[in-house]
Amino acid sequence: MINEQIRDKEVRLIGPDGEQLGIMSAKEAMFKAQEAGLDLVKIAPQAKPPVCKIIDYGKYRYELARKEKEAKKKQKTIDVKEVRLSPNIDTNDLNTKVNAARKFLSKGDRVKVTLRFRGREMAHMASSKHVLDDFAELLADVATVEKAPKVEGRSMTMLLTEKR
Repeated sequence: MINEQIRDKEVRLIGPDGEQLGIMSAKEAMFKAQEAGLDLVKIAPQAKPPVCKIIDYGKYRYELARKEKEAKKKQKTIDVKEVRLSPNIDTNDLNTKVNAARKFLSKGDRVKVTLRFRGREMAHMASSKHVLDDFAELLADVATVEKAPKVEGRSMTMLLTEKR
């Protein structure tokens, strides 16, 4: 709330330089703010009495927006990258996929390893689990298995995360 929107009987006023000006009526505080050529902004509405400060509202909003933007920059979003395999994958192809997963893990992403079954491969799902186990074993130095291999429809999936 700013300026005329403040309807409290009395407020605790803080000056433009951060000094305490004491408890006074909202009208008196508004008058002091106008005298200084600035805005009266309620910064702690839940306090008894509410705390108001004499500041330039436009500048205050700009500072808040800048702080929010800085906080967003520092956030790290964790993506889930997917690596797809087939049950009859050869060792060299498996190594290529392992290297791709290693690169994703080094960037801080999680890796979802999907073993897709097509046609007759569906009959040998249980015997193909070793492919995912080998994949996890090859990445054991940099990754841990977050979710163990699980069958979902026509595929078997496993989730890997970077070791801490």
